[in-house]
Amino acid sequence: MSSEVVPDQNVPPWLARLNAPQREAVLATEGPVLMLAGAGTGKTAALTARLAWLVGTRRAWPSEILCVTFTNKAAREMRHRVGALIGDAVEGMPWLGTFHSICARMLRRHAEVVGLQPNFTIIDTDDQLRLLKQLIVEHGVDEKRWPARQLAGLIDRWKNRGLNPDQLDALENEAWVNGKGTQFYTLYQARLRTLNACDFGDLLLHMLNILRTHRDVLEQYQRRFKYVMVDEYQDTNAVQYLWLRLLAQERRNICVVGDDDQSIYSWRGAEVANILRFEKDFPGATVIRLEQNYRSTPEILAAASGLIAANSERLGKTLWTEAGGGDKVRVIGVWDAAEEARRVGEEIERLEREGAPLNKVAILVRAQYQTREFEDRFVQIGLNYRIVGGFRFYDRAEIRDALAYLRVIAQPSDDLAFERIHNQPKRGIGAKTLEKMHSHARATGLPLAAATLQLADSDELPARAAGTIAGMMRDFLRWREMAEAVTPSELLRVVLDQSGYDTMLKADKSVESGQRAENLTELARAMEEYETLGDFLEHVSLVMDNDKADDTEKVTIMTIHAAKGLEFDNVFLPGWEEGVFPSQRALDEGGLASLEEERRLAYVAITRARRRCTIMHAANRRIYGQWTSSIPSRFVGELPAAHVAVETTMTGGASLWRANWTETEDPFAHLANAAPDRAQQRGPGWQRALATGYETAPTRVREATRSAASFAAKPRTDMAVGARVFHDKFGYGAVLSQDGNKLEIEFETSGRKRVIDSFLKLA
Repeated sequence: MSSEVVPDQNVPPWLARLNAPQREAVLATEGPVLMLAGAGTGKTAALTARLAWLVGTRRAWPSEILCVTFTNKAAREMRHRVGALIGDAVEGMPWLGTFHSICARMLRRHAEVVGLQPNFTIIDTDDQLRLLKQLIVEHGVDEKRWPARQLAGLIDRWKNRGLNPDQLDALENEAWVNGKGTQFYTLYQARLRTLNACDFGDLLLHMLNILRTHRDVLEQYQRRFKYVMVDEYQDTNAVQYLWLRLLAQERRNICVVGDDDQSIYSWRGAEVANILRFEKDFPGATVIRLEQNYRSTPEILAAASGLIAANSERLGKTLWTEAGGGDKVRVIGVWDAAEEARRVGEEIERLEREGAPLNKVAILVRAQYQTREFEDRFVQIGLNYRIVGGFRFYDRAEIRDALAYLRVIAQPSDDLAFERIHNQPKRGIGAKTLEKMHSHARATGLPLAAATLQLADSDELPARAAGTIAGMMRDFLRWREMAEAVTPSELLRVVLDQSGYDTMLKADKSVESGQRAENLTELARAMEEYETLGDFLEHVSLVMDNDKADDTEKVTIMTIHAAKGLEFDNVFLPGWEEGVFPSQRALDEGGLASLEEERRLAYVAITRARRRCTIMHAANRRIYGQWTSSIPSRFVGELPAAHVAVETTMTGGASLWRANWTETEDPFAHLANAAPDRAQQRGPGWQRALATGYETAPTRVREATRSAASFAAKPRTDMAVGARVFHDKFGYGAVLSQDGNKLEIEFETSGRKRVIDSFLKLA
């Protein structure tokens, strides 16, 4: 098979440079076209060339072409590439953009049809949640049991499927407050119209409704758009599919570009069936397969093709390349996740010594929690890394919340940590109460927690808030005592349970909530390696200090989902075990369809690699303090043996992996005689880590049993019994008794109250 293209004097040079199938896709201008483009086969080049050809040959004016992408970045890149081919004509393409941007443009022209004004506001997620919460409270629904975020997820799902409130079936209606799905969806849409606003889902749904019910509007756009082009068609959801089909059904000049083997976003509403049934929707469609790969080696392509062949729901294609040679895909078995991280670190350091740029090395994980092991390890060995498409493990909101609880337990005077979690999860301690807490802390010079405890033991706060605060402070005192008797990981699990944090996550039915719970599980597992809470918190501070502001080359760590569309010379794929990849949740909730999507995700992972791909699986994972035996992912067994090199570090039995663990007694010991200049190579963050490891003993936090009560403020001496005083809230009164800085006052209009002396003035 060859990609050679014979130059033609009648075509521009940029078209002559394309291979034969790419040129066919460009020149097949009339009728429906499905460009089935495999990974790394130059689909963007073909798509932009087709757009340039339509304009350059005067088949359509730029304003007569609808070209839809999924991201603003993709739209900008396409506009830039087309501009390089045809010049300023690209500036006259108002209908090149994302689904949402194009529908917003349309909707402003026809807003009155759906009860909006052209200057409507597009609300973001925060505004949406605030609005839904108002509706939930107004109608007497328990927001803790039926959180606004859950309703937002349901509404988004309904809109992605093109469903209006009156189109929900009985099952969907039952999904919210036992049969009130339609009611609350209707209330929400009505409130949006009152506010002259819509959410992102409305942009498409409103336009779909308009095209369905107003024939004149539909015909206007069908006449306008001579050609319709769609990128990443395999990622379209139902409402996008229906909108496109209406616009293209008259002229039928629609070209969609996609790869059914890379459809990995069903959790966002994408339906792989849209691309699979394209030929049924548009009979007589031309199907053009782009199969020549310009990215990977033959071995990598053969391994990926052999894996994806196990899927039944696919159109089928075979990737090939003119490039020769290349290493087989390596599959390495290790003992556990810690050894996995060590082995990857060693491999990357070897590549670095051989001259491989770190920017071209990537670790792609199935789940976000997997990044923690690599972050910890890379800080220990001074290897620069960056987290792309998400937060570093210890920067994630739920992890920072958990760490804040632990910091307050270890150090009651940590005001920043206390403020972060004083109302997380929600306890009814609002902004006014927090301001009073801060004011008292400033007035007395006490830490925030100590000042809060004093306030709770007075009449300065409403009874409900005071009771909540008192209960929270009792929890911290109990946890502080418990810290001496249990392991740090056990303490964390108790805190997450008794604080209500676990309950909050369980009540949230969104996909993100499940990921947050997994991250907290991984945090508890990470803490099992530390004897004291102080040791662990000190370790975290080193990790979070890693390379905050330097611009040196870094290894990329990211999820496979986030890596789609990217490529790296060297790719490491850890965690290929049953229950991790494929994900157990995906198997439990989606059955065969989810399994096939997981396999597509594995295909995407392998095809990110240009030169080398290394897959790893561990024999054991430690979860909640218990060793759990793991078996390799079924995807490992589906790789064609001829293109895989299998290795293991467990050949010598337990003694081998135990030998590797000796360094955990001193995480820096193996570096003492290794590379003295590495501190200079790695930057200031590494130097601080190294210095902390050798020059100082681990810093212990203050005694865990220290309570807020130990921060006793000196009482005022000018308010003796009988003194006349004034309080901003309670008015004038006389001092009856004094206990430290707490006074009992008989107020003239408010009766007898216990107050703190800093809130009083001598009358």
